[in-house]
Amino acid sequence: MVPVIGFCACSGTGKTTLLVKLLPLLKAQGVRVGVIKHTHHRFEVDQPGKDSYELRKAGAAEMLVASGKRWALMVDTEDNGEPDLQQMLNRMDQSILDLVIVEGFKHDAFPKIELHRPILGKPLQFPEDPNVIAIASDDTSAYRTDLPLLDINDPEAMAAFIVSTLLRGGAEGGGTAKSR
Repeated sequence: MVPVIGFCACSGTGKTTLLVKLLPLLKAQGVRVGVIKHTHHRFEVDQPGKDSYELRKAGAAEMLVASGKRWALMVDTEDNGEPDLQQMLNRMDQSILDLVIVEGFKHDAFPKIELHRPILGKPLQFPEDPNVIAIASDDTSAYRTDLPLLDINDPEAMAAFIVSTLLRGGAEGGGTAKSR
């Protein structure tokens, strides 16, 4: 299994904004990255009126759409609570990936970087979550910890931390997901 790193934070902290900056930096270093994003909302990837949408709504349990440029698999599930991260990881073709980045799934046990902005007034997930391996913030002086402190506004440094820690055998090592 390829290494997995999560980014956990309260809503509004800038997880997606950071990842949009981080992904091209990792790709430029030759790192093939897959991303799993958790959402608490119902969502539609295909749009009403499109064949894939109509076929899925008509009863297809799984709907795969493919072209010469991409493919997507939509799977409708019963509303049985939150998705299982390990099942999502198992769906990815890990033979073509070097790293999986997970946004969300903060209650699962796998290595995470916690993004935190003190000005938002939200509590830290660390130290309650022993899987947090670093904290990224816009004010690194606000923390008393032995964990690495990263500048949330320096995606280059964050990319270097991820590569050295997870992909080049750093002290923390790679990780896989385990449900708590």
